[in-house]
Parts: sequence; structure tokens; C-alpha cells
Amino acid sequence: MAFRFIVLTCLVAAASAGLVPAAVSYAAPTYHTAPVAYAAAPVVAKVAVEEYDAHPQYSFAYDVQDGLTGDSKSQHETRDGDVVHGSYSVVDPDGTKRTVDYTADPHNGFNAVVNKEPVAVKVAKVAAPVAYHAAPVAYHAAPVAYHAAPVVHAAPLAYSAPIYHH
Repeated sequence: MAFRFIVLTCLVAAASAGLVPAAVSYAAPTYHTAPVAYAAAPVVAKVAVEEYDAHPQYSFAYDVQDGLTGDSKSQHETRDGDVVHGSYSVVDPDGTKRTVDYTADPHNGFNAVVNKEPVAVKVAKVAAPVAYHAAPVAYHAAPVAYHAAPVVHAAPLAYSAPIYHH
């Protein structure tokens, strides 16, 4: 797949540089001037090869406690091979704290347990309401004749599943 991408990229670069002539032209005839000599820079393609880790391991965590907005959330997760354990919590707008404990492994798949509990934290408003009083506007509209256009129904459309070619 990467080889096809590299070949396609080289062809596009060559065509945009004028190295590959256009096959069909529907434009008016053009008058050519003397050719300009130039040298194209060589195209060097580097392919990054990622190393495969047969037993990946990681652990991460974060915690956010914002007193100004009331935003409160945290997460931690660990992975050892194909087994992942983690948990995250967030304070929802209804004032409850949602905590999700999850695990994933090849035998049991992904499993999550969701708990909700009330929180005594009041979420602060970000912006105060603005008082707005507009001056009254004098408006006198001329009478308008209104006639509804006839309703026309189109025939139903037929849909089919997309066709994929391999």
C-alpha cells in the first residue's frame, strides 16, 4: 500500500512540474516560446517502519479540578500485554459524578461498570447574564397579498446498498 502511495505521489509531482505532458487538451491553441532549461530535484522517499511490540505495556493518568468552571474529571489506565484496566470519572451537568471502571482482555472482551453518585459541588456559571433593553422600533408594514404555491410531490427515490469491489 505504501509503495502505491509513493508511486502516485511521484506521478502527481512529475505532472505538476510539467515533466509528464497532458494527454488531452480542449483549450484554444497556444503559442510556445523558447524552452527554459531546468533540472528537477531528485525525489527521495523515506518509509518509516514501526517496530512491533509483542507485549506492549503502559500506564497513564490525569486529573483536572477547575474551581472557576467547576470542571472535575480524572482518568487512569494501565496495559500489560492484551489486558487493559482503567477508570475515569466526570462531574455531569446534573450534579452527579459518573465513574466508569473498565477492563478489556482477549477472553472477556470489553467490560465497563458505571456508577453515579451525587456530588455536593456546585458548578459555577461561566458568564453572568447581560441585561439588554432595546428601544422600541416604529414599524408600519404595507399590506401584502399572499397566495400559497401549489404543493407538488416528487416520486419516491430508490436506494440500494453500495457496491464494493476488491
